[in-house]
Amino acid sequence: MELTGSRTIAADRATVWAHLNDPETLKACIPGCQEMTGTPEEGFEAVVKQKVGPVKATFKGKVTLSDVVELESYRISGEGTGGVAGFAKGAAAVQLADAEEGTELTYDVEAQVGGKLAQIGSRVVGGFARKMADQFFDNFRAHVEGPAETDGAAE
Repeated sequence: MELTGSRTIAADRATVWAHLNDPETLKACIPGCQEMTGTPEEGFEAVVKQKVGPVKATFKGKVTLSDVVELESYRISGEGTGGVAGFAKGAAAVQLADAEEGTELTYDVEAQVGGKLAQIGSRVVGGFARKMADQFFDNFRAHVEGPAETDGAAE
């Protein structure tokens, strides 16, 4: 299945890039992520708990970055196994561009599942994948932008 989308983030491109490469940011933004370790150069290892339809699983997997063009784009690829639930693997091409309001982040995701997950049906799995991508990028935007500013100054 394939998913595409974009988000405008109220931050400069260098800030967005730094967050895209930070394991703490990624852990905070990936729905169900319990653990995230590693570096952009060596790759990341993650533990993610999710429920897809009737199947609950804890996925353990590895995420790597390739085709890195500093401050502009990269390809993030991951593969995880969830025991009897099966496996999930995918990749996303992520691009950054300057926008009037900050930085435009565009993504193009390809994902595959196997095992029990594949038996659930493509409609359920596709809906879940779309929801996960939307949640991640919404969480990412909120994390990078930080808490909303208030109009009153603290006295």
